[in-house]
Amino acid sequence: VQLVESGGGLVQPGGSRTLSCVTSGFKLDLYTIAWFRQAPGKEREGVSCINFSDETTHYAESVKGRFTISGDNAKNTVYLQMSRLKPEDTAVYYCAAGPWLLVAGNEYSADPYDYWGQGTQVTVSS
Repeated sequence: VQLVESGGGLVQPGGSRTLSCVTSGFKLDLYTIAWFRQAPGKEREGVSCINFSDETTHYAESVKGRFTISGDNAKNTVYLQMSRLKPEDTAVYYCAAGPWLLVAGNEYSADPYDYWGQGTQVTVSS
């Protein structure tokens, strides 16, 4: 099983960036894929997730209206489109996979997620 994130980098405030998470080794239809982030000195925070069994999505209040999560089953890839980025969005962003039955109701707890990527750094700064 593998999750590989990419797309991080330096972005100016107000700018946009799209992160990708390529998955392999498991059947996406049985899983929820989430994006978490962790800024220096702060706890890991759930950002958004998508349940591939019914394509429902969730967003943290801090990113609602600015971030969009989507998935491409054929490419085994999940995307996080980020717009109107703020300095406080600076963090290492991780994607994680957990069985949707276990994740349901606990979307932003790390516990139900079995598999994690290595993370990609997003820095929002002028």
